[in-house]
Amino acid sequence: MPQQLPVFHPLRVADLPARKPTRFKLRPEGETLGLIAQLVGADAVRKLSFEGALRPEGKRDFVLEARLGATVVQPCVVTLAPVTTRIEEEVVRRYLAEMPEPNGDEVEMPEDDSAEPLPEVIDPGAVMLEALALALPLYPRVPEAELGEASFAAPGTAPLTDEAVKPFAGLAGLRDKLAGKEDGKDDGSDDGSDDETP
Repeated sequence: MPQQLPVFHPLRVADLPARKPTRFKLRPEGETLGLIAQLVGADAVRKLSFEGALRPEGKRDFVLEARLGATVVQPCVVTLAPVTTRIEEEVVRRYLAEMPEPNGDEVEMPEDDSAEPLPEVIDPGAVMLEALALALPLYPRVPEAELGEASFAAPGTAPLTDEAVKPFAGLAGLRDKLAGKEDGKDDGSDDGSDDETP
């Protein structure tokens, strides 16, 4: 089988011990980290480790449990300045020999999203790369970076601000004004006394 991923650590299920865990420790370095960064869409991956075990569960199932540790660099979504993020996550994958088949046309997402069919080969390296890609921040941003308010206008007209286009922005003020008038009316209502002098 050709090696297609930067990290390749295949474990044949048929060769795994049936009563004890198979431990693994992956720590890519050097050029491999650069290839991983390209694969997951980061500017750089400075450190990466994936340590855990693949253990049997029941008669034919297996569970992979590992700890992912990584230091990645991504561009800030506002300024494009480099943003360094430290990732520490627990990773669990359950490999089931008999995966429940969905019934009917509509497919519901299973409650256990860590479960998947048991393959002939389990590759902790592939699991590490997938877990890293899922753990990356979607919108990395340096602490001082803020998105400015967008305003657009045709020549000779006032720009329309984000606040002005909120459909109910003015209703709250109108409600408060009406409530104030109602309060004032109630305060000056007739208390039943006769102001006329005899």
